[in-house]
Amino acid sequence: MNTVSTSEPFPSVESELRSAPPNALVATARRLLGDRAGAREVSLLLADYGLRVLRPVDPLPGTDESLSAYDGPAGRAFTGQTPVVEPAADGTAAVHVPVSVRGDRLGVLSARVPSPGAGPAGVRGLAAFATALGHEIAAAERDTDLYLLARRTRRLTLAAEMQWQLLPGRGCERPEFEIGAHLEPAYTVGGDNFDWSTDGDHLTLTVTDGMGRGIDAALLTGVTVGALRNARRAGLCLADQARLADQAVYAQFGGKAYASTLLLRFDLATGTVQAVDAGSPRLYLRRGDTVRQIELETQLPLGMFEETAYDEQIFSVRPGDRLVAVSSGVHGARSPEGTLFGEGSLRRAFDAAPAQAPQEVARSVVAGLVEHVGSTDLTADAAVVCLDWHGRDSAAP
Repeated sequence: MNTVSTSEPFPSVESELRSAPPNALVATARRLLGDRAGAREVSLLLADYGLRVLRPVDPLPGTDESLSAYDGPAGRAFTGQTPVVEPAADGTAAVHVPVSVRGDRLGVLSARVPSPGAGPAGVRGLAAFATALGHEIAAAERDTDLYLLARRTRRLTLAAEMQWQLLPGRGCERPEFEIGAHLEPAYTVGGDNFDWSTDGDHLTLTVTDGMGRGIDAALLTGVTVGALRNARRAGLCLADQARLADQAVYAQFGGKAYASTLLLRFDLATGTVQAVDAGSPRLYLRRGDTVRQIELETQLPLGMFEETAYDEQIFSVRPGDRLVAVSSGVHGARSPEGTLFGEGSLRRAFDAAPAQAPQEVARSVVAGLVEHVGSTDLTADAAVVCLDWHGRDSAAP
């Protein structure tokens, strides 16, 4: 029996996935894995917006219930980003492999295969297949709502719909860095946002905290992020990106609404970081066993006044550093007794996840926030972005 492996002519598999209708990727995956690996019970599980459950796309009969994104074989594969194999007494094994696209975690591909296909070569082949499937899902979402709907445990508000469509993803991975990010309340978020873009030399990362709630906050953040992207793509320096976005927001809202924004630009070769702190998002650095806030000069939020000038500041990161940026909905959250979530609570969240990947750190911070306020129904939007800096090998070309 043939197995899907890295040694087979994989372009043919990718070609068949690419040629499948956008809504038929799961059916195509089942056919391909059945023909090539003798697989059955093939399911694609996608993480919901809150990163709490894994939901089946095109579920098999009797398998339409959501699974935990933390526990169980599929949850462990998603959280650990590593394959999980469950041998069975009937000569088969259930294999669960993560589905991700360049560090953006989408979900898990699960399949029952003959035991020989659950060996190292077969698992590697299934993992490579899952990666190819993830890339096709990302492309297919332009043409179908199927995969977006599978991620929902309930309806999004209009503001949340706008915000999630505005995001670049929830993760990004390159040799020099790894990013994990999360928004809450996932189904009603309005004004918080994160964005990033990378090229061969730099990474630009922003965290935006638009004032207000609901559709007004979403409209404000949409203008802000659009203006920042427009300025960045025009090749402007970081300070001028802030200045152009400030003018755009002021022109639209006349100072009645503004967006607090943290702008960061990393030199991938040196670790030098240019920063503009336009408002309330805060930045923390974990270096070794020490956690401290990076103190930046707080400047005016974008759109508060007309023709605001912004100054850049400089700091550096080293390989092994971890940066965590949080919006005011995190560092300013209060418990029912009135206690701020604050720096102490953030430090405890960091300490609870020293070896976890950035996306798990972002989830841990949000979990700590929910525990602090005593409810999953947060009263303010909360954005968390975690970046692990690996640096670039100076000997690399």
